[in-house]
Amino acid sequence: VLEQFIADEMATKSLPALSIALVDDQEIVWARGFGFADPADSVPASSRTVYRVGSVSKLFTDIAVMQLVERNELDLDAPITRYLPDFNPTNDFGVPITLRHLMSHRSGLVREPPLGHYFDPTEPSLEQTVASLNSTELVYTPESVVKYSNAAIAAVGYVLEKTQQESFPAYLDRMVLEPLGMASSAFEPNAGIISELATGFLWTLDGRLFEAPTFGLGMSPAGSMYSTVEDLARFMSSLIAGGEASGGRILSQTTLDEMWTPQYADPDATSGFGIGFGISELSGNRRVGHNGAIYGFATELAVLPEEKLGVVVVTTKDFANSVAARIADAALETMLAVRGGREPPVLRSTEPVSPDLARQLRGRYRSSQRGVELTEWAGRLFLQGDNGGSRAELRAYGDTLVVDDAHAFGTRLLPIESGVVLGGDTLLSVLDSRPAPAPSEWFGLIGEYGWDHNTLYVLEKDGALNVLIEWLLYYPLEQHNRNEFRFPPGGLYAGEGVVFTRDADGRASSVEVGGVLFERRSVGTEAGETFRIEPVAPVEGLREVALEADPPTESGQFREPELFELIELDSTFELDVRYASTNNFMSAVFYDEPRAFLQRPAAEALVSAHRRLKAQGFKLLIHDAYRPWYVTKMFWDATPEEHKIFVANPASGSRHNRGSAVDMTLYDLQTGQPVEMVGGYDEFSERSYARYPGGTSSQRWLRDLLRRALEAEEFSVYEFEWWHFDHKDWAAYPILNETFAELGSSGGER
Repeated sequence: VLEQFIADEMATKSLPALSIALVDDQEIVWARGFGFADPADSVPASSRTVYRVGSVSKLFTDIAVMQLVERNELDLDAPITRYLPDFNPTNDFGVPITLRHLMSHRSGLVREPPLGHYFDPTEPSLEQTVASLNSTELVYTPESVVKYSNAAIAAVGYVLEKTQQESFPAYLDRMVLEPLGMASSAFEPNAGIISELATGFLWTLDGRLFEAPTFGLGMSPAGSMYSTVEDLARFMSSLIAGGEASGGRILSQTTLDEMWTPQYADPDATSGFGIGFGISELSGNRRVGHNGAIYGFATELAVLPEEKLGVVVVTTKDFANSVAARIADAALETMLAVRGGREPPVLRSTEPVSPDLARQLRGRYRSSQRGVELTEWAGRLFLQGDNGGSRAELRAYGDTLVVDDAHAFGTRLLPIESGVVLGGDTLLSVLDSRPAPAPSEWFGLIGEYGWDHNTLYVLEKDGALNVLIEWLLYYPLEQHNRNEFRFPPGGLYAGEGVVFTRDADGRASSVEVGGVLFERRSVGTEAGETFRIEPVAPVEGLREVALEADPPTESGQFREPELFELIELDSTFELDVRYASTNNFMSAVFYDEPRAFLQRPAAEALVSAHRRLKAQGFKLLIHDAYRPWYVTKMFWDATPEEHKIFVANPASGSRHNRGSAVDMTLYDLQTGQPVEMVGGYDEFSERSYARYPGGTSSQRWLRDLLRRALEAEEFSVYEFEWWHFDHKDWAAYPILNETFAELGSSGGER
């Protein structure tokens, strides 16, 4: 039953690999892998596959400290400066930071150190990483607020390095990992461990999936451990045994009990952060453990100490912690039931929402307390709140819908007349009108910052400046002045400052988030500019080759082409056929006339969408429709390899060549101008993706209005180009290579 549940969840969440181990009273009773640790080479995952386990690393760092506390060599409640005299972040609160503060996430430190942080690929030393914290300010008074901090555990690890006069990785290996028998684990992996490392994958809200980077973190004690589920099962066995391990006792039961006690909490508290461990309840049982998320990996480790049961789950998809936790809890519930002689719980996966229901529910909903947006993509339904967090998929679960995504599960939604019930709160449907323009002072801030492997987006959303950080997490910012903002109280970066540096033109060149500097990225073109490339070969030579080449030979039955000129069907179409001029990405003329043709079914459907949009104050502006095959070949041959996702391969032809694809945008009838989208037409950048999350609310609303209008007429958008739409009948027509002149000069059917 559990195996089937895992298989279902992996399929639903597109998890490449997953490994799991179960412990019952110190014995590993089940451990195995699913999927492929290296999909490219079909290497299967197993219980001995090595993974990066992210913040589960913190448990081992904290255990090493508690060993010294047991020996009275460290004092949890002494100022940290006793051990790190040069540790001096700005602290205006008058309360010194202690190890207990750091290990229970009560230090008030920023989440990430300025050097060696989660985004930093330069791999600075632990000493350099911790020293960089001296340029930061405490966000909260120590002890007052739970604020999760990787920087804090980096400092804890550096205490070990300084006081024990040994490198942190070597010390952890000698004092913790070796006694636990964790031979396939390390903070500084050897060649053997690296050879068994699974491939992790990152994913984005605009639909990308790519291999995760593998650089080491300067804050190694907080998240750089490598391990296997078998090794982590040995660790859980030691916890269940009260600290005993194959290589001797690592901690006393008394110390473990202290680590499993919520810190700075009421005496009867049953949840919160202990020392290192997160504490919660499962079916009335104390649950202790930690999760982990690091580039391309997600881990859940949980122990029920009184029941002497443990589970660890690791998967190779970034931020897939929700599904890892759900599988872990399902395993523990099943083990509890079997031990108690009860029927195991029914492990039920959710089902897809029907596409019709997804389209019916899309829109905005509000109560007096909050608002949400339901969006539909390819028949799937997604929920996004107006107070930050991440967009998550809604799926069917019995008679309700439930949030069920790789990174979130459990929020219920019940559709009702004129609204929805969400978590007990009734929200009513509100008019989905065009959002107001973003404040002009934000235009110089909106854009992308940081690194290819982890890009920070600054965007306007629902009337607030937002950041989208770590690919998936939105945070609305509180503005303090023109260049200074602050994160809201909750979330990963709670209360931290966001400070922009602008150039003389008012355009931000960088943004600092809690001490971490993100440089602006050069993306696309400015509004109104045409994106251009340098062709890999002279255009006229490419034209000569393309005109002499023949389109690919096709087999099968095709409809007789019946191309219609769009303006003959409706003269109110606006035309801006860029390829009949030099105003295009190759700065060359490809068509001798600015004309647009489509096969009859596509043309009639486009006319219908055009006329419906007029009632909403817009019409369609056509950039391109039917395209001779030889032009597609020229585009392909001219385009650098890194941009070929934006041009069709002539070996299979383009849907433009079949006369069933059209490039277009919206034309505002009130202003008499094309609307401003997030990115420009034919722009070879991520801003062209149909789900690109950046820009302004108005730009994204206009992009979605165009998509919905075309989808209503059975067109579908190309996911990498918001302007490109294919009609459902595209495959019914052959690849064509006639020039516009060969099609004829009179209107109507060709």
